[in-house]
Amino acid sequence: MKRSAGIALVLLLAVLLGALREFFFLNLNYAIDHLANHRAYSFAHSSFQAAVQGMTLRDLVLLKWVAAATFILAMFGLTLRMAHLLFGGHRYRSSIALLTAGIAGLALLLHLGSAVHPALDLVSVKLLHLLQYPGMLLFLWMASMLRKPANQG
Repeated sequence: MKRSAGIALVLLLAVLLGALREFFFLNLNYAIDHLANHRAYSFAHSSFQAAVQGMTLRDLVLLKWVAAATFILAMFGLTLRMAHLLFGGHRYRSSIALLTAGIAGLALLLHLGSAVHPALDLVSVKLLHLLQYPGMLLFLWMASMLRKPANQG
């Protein structure tokens, strides 16, 4: 596969995965809200409601964490693939893994710190969203444009 076609494919997969994540979490949050707040009806899509029917609030929250980890791993894999396509080889694999783990660790620390300062929880969520959407992949793609072409001094 040509390099440019591979890059386009990774970007397409990342955007599609991001859209799937958005649909899934929007509906999951509606289902959680329905159970947590004892609402008369749920705003979740009917097919999603059917899929989670009978699940408890605890089950839905666990599903949310498992899905978050799954989307982070999927985006991490696409980011590694993009790095391979952009730079050749796997020389940035450990840097990307450390940065991803560092952002996740910072999100955890901020979440824990939200007991003292509640506003930190929002920052924590935004950092986790960065890892679940194509954010890291797009930063990597933009960073590749900063390289000097081989034929310039």
